[in-house]
Amino acid sequence: MVIPRVVIAAPASGHGKTTVATGLIAALTRAGRRVAPFKVGPDYIDPGYHALAAGAPGRNLDPFLVGEERVRDLFAHGAQGADLAIVEGVMGLYDGAVGRGEFASTAHVAHLIGAPVILVVDATAQGRSVAALVHGFRSFDPALRIAGVILNRVGSDRHRAILAEALDGIGVPLLGSLHRSAAVSAPSRHLGLVPVAERAPESVAAVDALAELVKSAIDLDAVERIARDAAALPARAWSPRAAVGAARPGPGGEAPAPALAPVVAIASGAAFTFAYAEHAELLAAAGAQVVPFDPLRDEKLPGDTRALVIGGGFPEVYAPELSENRPLREAVRRLAQDGGVIAAECAGLLYLAQTLDGAPMCGVLPAAAAMTDRLKLGYREAVAATDSVLCDAGTRMAGHEFHRTRIEPAAGQAPAWLWRGEAGEAAAPWTDGFVAGAARAGGRAGARVHASYLHLHWAAAPSIARRIVEEAAAWTP
Repeated sequence: MVIPRVVIAAPASGHGKTTVATGLIAALTRAGRRVAPFKVGPDYIDPGYHALAAGAPGRNLDPFLVGEERVRDLFAHGAQGADLAIVEGVMGLYDGAVGRGEFASTAHVAHLIGAPVILVVDATAQGRSVAALVHGFRSFDPALRIAGVILNRVGSDRHRAILAEALDGIGVPLLGSLHRSAAVSAPSRHLGLVPVAERAPESVAAVDALAELVKSAIDLDAVERIARDAAALPARAWSPRAAVGAARPGPGGEAPAPALAPVVAIASGAAFTFAYAEHAELLAAAGAQVVPFDPLRDEKLPGDTRALVIGGGFPEVYAPELSENRPLREAVRRLAQDGGVIAAECAGLLYLAQTLDGAPMCGVLPAAAAMTDRLKLGYREAVAATDSVLCDAGTRMAGHEFHRTRIEPAAGQAPAWLWRGEAGEAAAPWTDGFVAGAARAGGRAGARVHASYLHLHWAAAPSIARRIVEEAAAWTP
């Protein structure tokens, strides 16, 4: 496949990757290009800004979560029909999963998809030394092509001239420079930027401002030339339909019943913004009618809902509003009590609890949730502790944890996952989440509510989507 592409990277977090990547996506889209936007790593918020800028889904490329063998095909899937792809990196260019070297770093992904790199450098308080910094990053991995530099937070025209002269001395093209601009600032929260869905008018204005800033300050033609220099990609586009495969046979080995196209409702809106685009695609490919709903606004679940998927987000910010929507909370609780399928991650876990910071939630799980000052962040290698609607006990999965909350379960509850603690923590495996609710009589899956802190990417385990849809189709309300 011939897919012009470029990776936007930086020496470290905070140099302005999101500003530049989003601005480039927006400026090129407004110039008539069809841009496919991507983000390296498990980030949910940046892809929301990318999607707003491109008018196309923002997608993630994460070797840890999906396996490096799938990254290239997932990239090809997301880039189908695009004129070029812009890939925003994560952290510093060579920063990978803790203890795994370069694995899952921006550089790792750039190698996997054969893409040139543009380095964004914060020029604050820098002069000629910027050349030493860029030279070091270019020399660290000679197999990685750093094709140009974009300077951010340049103080003045004279400052820019000093930096440009230094970069010219090492033969690295300067593609543009951004001066400080309050027009493109975005508010932050305890887990990063505030998601697009929470500040729609301001987000549109910020993206528009970024488009104008980048158009005036960066050589877009040069960026496109670099993207077109990427070699043809030996990849086959990932297919949701091929990934979910054939339906499983029944418990006695009989042929599966015809698909009933069950309604699978997916929580959305400002409180639940964390979702990978491939999850809805996999559910639809498995035969579901995928219907979004907003727990902040909708007082009932979509008609004939048989399964519910509640991803991540910021329910702690909206706890009073979520609590006030009592009709929906009761509808979710009844769905669980009646044997409907519920798959919940992180924010979804909190929403299913009895309370969140004292505010009543759905009451599906015998647990209380609350905000804390401690950030729990990192990749996890987990083992399923209990048979569930998602997977069988003993299944190994790669996931990601990202929150500042705690949940206090009642004793004797079946956990969803086991994983090892971080360095310096207890050696015994941590238990995470809940598997609850009665199993369907004669069914293949275990209990039908699965809720935990662990974020998964279903492209690594498409059977999750297939199991949810099959169990939903077989359920008699």
